[in-house]
Amino acid sequence: QVQLVESGGGLVQPGGSLRLSCAASGTFRTIYFMAWYRQAPAQQRELVEGINSGGNTNYADSVKGRFTISRDNAKNTVYLQMNILKPEDTAVYYCNGEIRGTDGVRKIYWGQGTQVTVSS
Repeated sequence: QVQLVESGGGLVQPGGSLRLSCAASGTFRTIYFMAWYRQAPAQQRELVEGINSGGNTNYADSVKGRFTISRDNAKNTVYLQMNILKPEDTAVYYCNGEIRGTDGVRKIYWGQGTQVTVSS
């Protein structure tokens, strides 16, 4: 059973920083693409930033220059460093990963979500 477990959310003032972590646990062969999505109340879930196994990234224009995704393949962990946070960054942040299991099948997995609130 593969699980993605997020941590690092919380309440922060505008202009502040937070670092989210997402660790993959269980038994699997390979982690391919990993990403962070977010969903604000009454809005659709949107891609924030993604990274492939080679370290290439893509990101939403709204977070350009403020958020940075990285991954530690040895720890099966992806991070999202969020700087210069704005109230509009408030959302539940979800980790997403494309993982090949021991059965050889590639599947998409989601974490349970972590709340990020930016408010004074």
